[in-house]
Amino acid sequence: MPQSRYPRRIGTWPAVGLTVAVLVAANVVLHRWSGLTGLVTAVVVSALLLGVLRWAGGTRADAGLAPGTLARGARWALALAGLVALVYLVGALLPVTRGLFEDRRYEGMSGGELMLRVFVTVPVGTVLVEEVAFRGVLYGLVDRARGAVRATAVSSLLFGLWHVLPSLHLAAVKPGLNPVFGDSAAGAGAAVAAAVLFTAAAGVLFCELRRRSGSLLAPMGLHWAVNAFGYVAGFLLR
Repeated sequence: MPQSRYPRRIGTWPAVGLTVAVLVAANVVLHRWSGLTGLVTAVVVSALLLGVLRWAGGTRADAGLAPGTLARGARWALALAGLVALVYLVGALLPVTRGLFEDRRYEGMSGGELMLRVFVTVPVGTVLVEEVAFRGVLYGLVDRARGAVRATAVSSLLFGLWHVLPSLHLAAVKPGLNPVFGDSAAGAGAAVAAAVLFTAAAGVLFCELRRRSGSLLAPMGLHWAVNAFGYVAGFLLR
């Protein structure tokens, strides 16, 4: 009897484990290298994880990328981006919240570097890989097996942990956080824990947007707006 040309499908939980293993390796690479290496890594990891989803029997709909949902997702994305822009504008204008936008990473940044981050680094190096991984593949895999509630829990918890490495020096680069966490090792640890909890909570919101819209474009739009407009506000207020 001839063998099938296609590999045997793997189960949901082996696929989740494989996805997590890929993300652990990707997190280390993206934390150590930026620029072109980071962008290429993000694209390769996104494609690889979508392949894992398909290997487990998943579809484009499971990833939030069904053609029939893209227009709806785009409308959600545009509306959410507009809302974020309004919130950032108000926050930047109010003296009580303006200090939250201070970030030493913007010192010496040129307008060209800002545009590169807003239109390339953020959408490809951050939003693409994180949304495909957490609200696309992980959410889709667990949702098929255990439903939306558990999919949200698994995706959001892992999304929070994904931010441990990027938040290691958070208190040092954002002066507005020093009064809260201080400069001690304990303060740095508290800042990391707070970042994990905050991003896990944000992950719950992103998952709900994914569920309600039926499209990965909705959380992608919000994710891009929060990061990109944050760069713009920090750059203008430096």
